[in-house]
Amino acid sequence: MKLSPRALYWIGFSFVFIASYFTYMHNYMNPQGFFWDENYHIASAQKYLHGVYFMEPHPPLGKLMIAAGEAMFQANENSDQFIATDYARNPDSNFSFIGYRFFPTLFAWLNALLFFQIFYSITRNSVWSVLLSFLYVFDNALIVHQRSAMLESTLQFGVLLMICTWLTLYISKLKHVSAFTLATLCGLGFAIALGTKANGLIMILLWGALLPVAIKQWRKYIALSAAFFITFGLVYCGIWYTHFALGTQVMPQLPDGGYYKASREYKEYLDEGTTRNPLHFATMLNDSLDFLPHYARGVPKLDLCKEGENGSPWFYWPVGGRSINYRWAKFATLDAYQYLYLQSNPVVWLSVFIAVIISIGILFSSFTMSRNKLQNPWLLCTFTGLYIAYMIVMARIDRVMYLYHYFIPLLFAFIVFALVFTEITHIYKWTVRKEYKTYALMAFAGCVILGYQYYRPLSYYEPIRDEAVQQKALLPVWDLHCARCKNERYLHPNTCS
Repeated sequence: MKLSPRALYWIGFSFVFIASYFTYMHNYMNPQGFFWDENYHIASAQKYLHGVYFMEPHPPLGKLMIAAGEAMFQANENSDQFIATDYARNPDSNFSFIGYRFFPTLFAWLNALLFFQIFYSITRNSVWSVLLSFLYVFDNALIVHQRSAMLESTLQFGVLLMICTWLTLYISKLKHVSAFTLATLCGLGFAIALGTKANGLIMILLWGALLPVAIKQWRKYIALSAAFFITFGLVYCGIWYTHFALGTQVMPQLPDGGYYKASREYKEYLDEGTTRNPLHFATMLNDSLDFLPHYARGVPKLDLCKEGENGSPWFYWPVGGRSINYRWAKFATLDAYQYLYLQSNPVVWLSVFIAVIISIGILFSSFTMSRNKLQNPWLLCTFTGLYIAYMIVMARIDRVMYLYHYFIPLLFAFIVFALVFTEITHIYKWTVRKEYKTYALMAFAGCVILGYQYYRPLSYYEPIRDEAVQQKALLPVWDLHCARCKNERYLHPNTCS
């Protein structure tokens, strides 16, 4: 019996839903210990829960969602042990992460479904959409980082929601029956992204990329833009207002006597208890946005010669450099260690980076050789352009940056990979039939799963022996090594004394 396209769509959607649950959501509360920036974000979340004022370099939404999870589950008897510090440490042995990690991990799970829809919008093929979703579902670096009380999954949810709705608008040439609803959701996605981390600002370029289909419908584009920006403004300001309304109590143990870098006016609002007054919103927002460059000035520059340096230059990121050992511990019964390692699935990362390079080549070829016609030239140009634009911005930042700062262009690269795949119709003189492409994509998806399985112990805190860790260090630029192994300093060894 031949299934209808609609039935195939829902079977594919369900498959991605179930598979991504087991890679992202299942058993997310373990390990029972802080890793990487959870120390900062859980301390911030507890301040929200108890009305303590604070300033932090990132916008509020991600930390508000971390706090909301704990408020919903109430898994800990006490939720105020870290309100007098910006860096939580030494939690009780019975401290539970189930609430704090819930919403970030949930967003990571939902992102897989958004990717399935994005790929379906591009390919209109449910089988291809499932297999392409493996890029996200089985990537080790995304998995280990997003099963945590951190911000990236919330940021990516906003980015992917915006891309998903934008694609529907673009493909329908603004003629979709729900165009205004889509523009509103697009604005919501932008607000979620920028309300979580400042690098979400890159997504404003995507809305501008609608211009080619808006030239003949400029009145409608203006109306849709109004819906987009009004939604963005209301949600973004609402996020910040929630932050100000919750932060009413000054804690003297915190920096600057608990006032951080607040202006004289903001300090008066805090002392008078009037931070919920909408008339004070502009002053408080300005102070909060000014805190980001103040914080950035205190962040050290990248130093690859420094012992314990986890940062990496932007040009290492596309090939997965450098991996970060987030957490490790001696396993009780074996001569082995457990790790949470920010380690890429090399099949995924190298493949999509190659796709970006191919995309640049075929775009250049299409512009210089008129006989090379592309199916989706503007989509290919848009997402390749977003990738390049983000990397240019990263190249201009002189503070230390980390591998997870590559996650946003990595998402763009996933989409570029899908677009390049759809553009392949001939290889030299041979026509590539649809069924051959399906077989090739199935083989590639199998390789993705093998890569995921190979690095799985480093993603789920499973015991692994030293020699097995060293065997997984396929590229020196990863700087992947076991806890007891000497760091050979492959990176610029001749310049480090």
